[in-house]
Amino acid sequence: MLSVVPDPDSRNDGPVTGSASLIDEIVREGARRMLAEALQAEVDAYIAQSADARDERGHRLVVRNGYHQAREVLTSAGAVEVQAPRVNDKRTDPDTRVRRRFSSAILPPWARKTPKITEVLPLLYLHGLSSGDFVPALGQFLGSSKGLSAPVITKMTEQWRTEHRAFTERDLSEVDFVYLWADGIHVNIRLEEHKLCLLVMIGVRADGRKELVALADGYRESVESWADLLRDCARRGMRAPVLAVGDGALGFWGALHEVFPATRQQRCWFHKIGNVLAALPKSAQPGAKKALAEIWNAEDRRHALDAVRAFEAAYGAKFPKAVAKITDDVDELLAFYNYPAQHWVHLRTTNPIESTFATVRHRSKVTKGPGSRAAGPAMAFKPIESAQTRWRAVNAPQLVALVRAGARFESGKLVERPDDHAPPTAA
Repeated sequence: MLSVVPDPDSRNDGPVTGSASLIDEIVREGARRMLAEALQAEVDAYIAQSADARDERGHRLVVRNGYHQAREVLTSAGAVEVQAPRVNDKRTDPDTRVRRRFSSAILPPWARKTPKITEVLPLLYLHGLSSGDFVPALGQFLGSSKGLSAPVITKMTEQWRTEHRAFTERDLSEVDFVYLWADGIHVNIRLEEHKLCLLVMIGVRADGRKELVALADGYRESVESWADLLRDCARRGMRAPVLAVGDGALGFWGALHEVFPATRQQRCWFHKIGNVLAALPKSAQPGAKKALAEIWNAEDRRHALDAVRAFEAAYGAKFPKAVAKITDDVDELLAFYNYPAQHWVHLRTTNPIESTFATVRHRSKVTKGPGSRAAGPAMAFKPIESAQTRWRAVNAPQLVALVRAGARFESGKLVERPDDHAPPTAA
């Protein structure tokens, strides 16, 4: 387990000014001044908008009213002391007759940490940092230990679990996922012998945006675990995706055939290449890798099938097991050619899931992951929740809706009038 040994001479109950460098102090002071000016400008704008609101004696109903009590806010620049200006708003809502209150959009009343710091804490916890180590690990770096104590971190983890439960129970009937990536992510657990298997599904909405669909704890990657997850999504209103992308070894495919039988299958080329190369001697791997690239990177399905036949001719006699891994799944491996060419780069692999969990997988080997199986999904959910705000939409997002509508694509191009390509009838 990752452990932090504090410096016995350091102080954990306040800003560490003695050992802090001058540049850190300058950055914090600059951040404090900029935040103070921004809060002041926000209040001035609010008061200016209500300058005409006056009572029967001509007195303004919205005026300044001193400052709130000073508080520390943890930011990426360190701990910054803030004293927000206060507003006295005497107006009442005409419907509810309740006094109006000014609430800062920059610094809400409950805020003690900026969103960036809030993103970091669950990531560190997932990667193995014990709740009691947050103070010695981050206290000196941030210039304050407030908001980092073990009870605070424990309370936050409970809140993350609540948020994850709400996520797993949300209504899916209003969202249409056209493409779907699925994978099982294995994460070590510090306090248990067995690994945690996270069943992850990321989808592409009809508008082209990517979104986390499901994140659940499964028993390895069994058909039963995937079927339970897919049935739950269907129960909450999820429509059958047009195409699903995943590793060929997943129990996901058996579950998909049961719950969403109309969904087409696309095997992940990243996993498939690794499986093929593992069945070949090292001396043959460079040439085989180049031959496989000729298949998945072909300009259309016809050229890809020619490359498959060339691969079989070159390696079939000596390495039939390696070749069978391609020929047995050729339809599922080349399914992406039936969709827009702009989407091929997204549909060939499960990279959206692999890239999201790359850091977690790498660090969990050292820090041995979350402390318990129950905490695992919630701890993984928080970093993904913050990361998905930065996920970019698929290329040519306007074509996703056409895929859902059943539009036909040949060689990656939209066929405007399929009837024009039909053979002529006999006279």
